[in-house]
Amino acid sequence: MDFLTLAKQRCSVRRFKKTEVEEEKLEKLLEAAHVAPTAANQQSQRLLVVKSAEGLQKLSKATNSHGAPLAIIICGDHDNVFVRPFDGKDMVEIDATIVADHIVMEAEDLGLSSCWITYFEPSIVKKEFNIPSNLEPVAILSIGYADGKKSSPDRHVTERTPIDKVTFYEHF
Repeated sequence: MDFLTLAKQRCSVRRFKKTEVEEEKLEKLLEAAHVAPTAANQQSQRLLVVKSAEGLQKLSKATNSHGAPLAIIICGDHDNVFVRPFDGKDMVEIDATIVADHIVMEAEDLGLSSCWITYFEPSIVKKEFNIPSNLEPVAILSIGYADGKKSSPDRHVTERTPIDKVTFYEHF
């Protein structure tokens, strides 16, 4: 399917079937993350795959993963990241976000659904999963098969700010 159709079809799902995500689909999600561009190709992303009942229970201490059978915690490595020399901006969040976007789009293409979670308690995630101090959890992706009807791909016409309100040419 063409990219815009796929992008319009993708939506956050907050109710998942208990069906496990097949290993071959997980491998494709990880490959999508692997090919994602990062600042200066530093590849600062670190992915923590959580799919065991024990791991998902630990994750539930920090956030609601909506009953998904799979979660991927996207972290950024502050020890291995491009830093913009002009202002010292560390690109961990940008790299992690690009990687997360690649994963959710690949999930949609594979017939899976996802929810991009930023509402979580980082200190609990770090403690429960023994995340080293140089790694920052940036986002958590809940992934699985949607349980129920998904949002309409046509929702963007009414639910998004019109393009002409957010796009400027040559100056603001």
